[in-house]
Amino acid sequence: MSGLRLGCDDRCLSCNRACEWLQPVCFLFLSLRSPWAGPLHIIILFMKHGTVPLMVINSSDPSGLETALYDVSDPSSANYRQHLSKSEVEKFVAPKPESVDAVNAWLNNSGVTAQTLSPAGDWLAIEVPVSKANQMLNANFSLYTHADSGNTAIRTLAYSIPSSLQGHLDFVHPTTTFPVTPPSGPIIVAPPQRRRGRRATSTSSAPDSCATEITPACLQALYNIPTTPATVSSNQLAIGSFSQQFVSSTDVQSFLTQFRPDLASDSGVNTTFAIATLDGGQNNQSQPTVEASLDVQYTVGMATNVPVTFISVGSDNQDGLAGFLDIINSLLADQQPLQCVCSAGLSAYLHPLRLGDGGVSGVQSTNSCTTFLPTFPSGCPFVTSVGATQGVNPETAASFSAGGFSNIFAAPAYQSTAVSGYLSTLGTTNAGLFNATGRAYPDVAAAGSFFQVNIGGKVSPVFGTSASSPTFASLIALINDRLVAAGGATLGFLNPMLYSSGLAALTDITSGSNPGCGTNGFPAATGWDPVTGLGTPDFNKLLAIVS
Repeated sequence: MSGLRLGCDDRCLSCNRACEWLQPVCFLFLSLRSPWAGPLHIIILFMKHGTVPLMVINSSDPSGLETALYDVSDPSSANYRQHLSKSEVEKFVAPKPESVDAVNAWLNNSGVTAQTLSPAGDWLAIEVPVSKANQMLNANFSLYTHADSGNTAIRTLAYSIPSSLQGHLDFVHPTTTFPVTPPSGPIIVAPPQRRRGRRATSTSSAPDSCATEITPACLQALYNIPTTPATVSSNQLAIGSFSQQFVSSTDVQSFLTQFRPDLASDSGVNTTFAIATLDGGQNNQSQPTVEASLDVQYTVGMATNVPVTFISVGSDNQDGLAGFLDIINSLLADQQPLQCVCSAGLSAYLHPLRLGDGGVSGVQSTNSCTTFLPTFPSGCPFVTSVGATQGVNPETAASFSAGGFSNIFAAPAYQSTAVSGYLSTLGTTNAGLFNATGRAYPDVAAAGSFFQVNIGGKVSPVFGTSASSPTFASLIALINDRLVAAGGATLGFLNPMLYSSGLAALTDITSGSNPGCGTNGFPAATGWDPVTGLGTPDFNKLLAIVS
């Protein structure tokens, strides 16, 4: 099979003509790097019917925004949880006048009119024919077909920009980066093998039956999650849904009747969920899917009476990035962004994110890969990444839980001590297979095996970090409810707190591993590890720490 090898993720795609194995070519300063590197970015998002909408992103003071974020997120700061307003944030990301002038001049000379997409004016979109995109970017966009999935994408192997945009433009997307079909989130197959190991310190009262059948009652016992209803309506939880994932209201109610019967007798508790759509998204309730059903049932069923919104993003076979960023922009347009859980690895308020379920292999074949593949955006320093555990009394690391070190983002200061300790213990194990200086993940973990989910009227066991993420998000949503009800502020970006004062509220998981690529992967260990992070949460302890 012929194909193209493009980028650091080593994706194999076939072309409609014979090709050699190639490496991507980037012009000027348009190379792989952090989006914080420059003041202006361009993204090409969708390519439909021979047209190419371009999205322009710029930021006037990203370093100032990052400084402000850490200032309100660090428990040792006098400004801890004194969150910035929407308008204050927009001042950091609003376009620089000189960058706007340079880009507008380029667009005007090309006969193109832009549309502003974001409240701060830092995202612009234009829609042009592919021929015009080729002219503007000195590119050669062609249609490629993925050998396995059959998905198509319009990409170019190289592009360039006018020198007048240098210093104003950071990257163009998608150009040389090809889309990746992520691994399926939940696994409804034979359970992973349990591993023996040392018992983690825990006050869990979960019965042993929870080792083979996780229900809301199990999670409440494992993590001391209360059943007392939330009281603050402004504290909401959003679920990001991609790739034609749907949920049935009937299934949700059946799930609650079976596993949260206490809610049926309390007419004051909201057991429904709102639906929002982006990019032509929909919710076909006659075709419920595993991912969406799991997310909604275990947020409505765990975050008792917290308003839940299911955000459905329209189908996009480009690379999933478009829909993900559209959700982020939509949330940032609100005066108070929702807490958001995304169970698809493809933001500072809480953003629990599942890792993926391929161990250290990521989305690669576990048998043929020769290097560990980090997932995105779980490797971003500004999300809270959630790994998976299995079993009870004690919990151990789930073998399918992805984890590792980013190849793009450097390790943030908040985790340097925790991660350096692990690397010292790891020694030369897996040397050369991962980037030891990269942002390490996950940050925390939660149960991810044997989740009972109602799908089309039938209850089935589900496995995956897709189960862990809504569990952790629900716990944090309930903590935020208690904080706001007491006159305080929500937690916001969690990670600096989790790696400092929050450690006392996390149960260390010290056994198990996430094998892949012909190795045993990373072993769980005392302290932080790349399988379960800092450990699993205890609601009562965490609430006491942050109150």
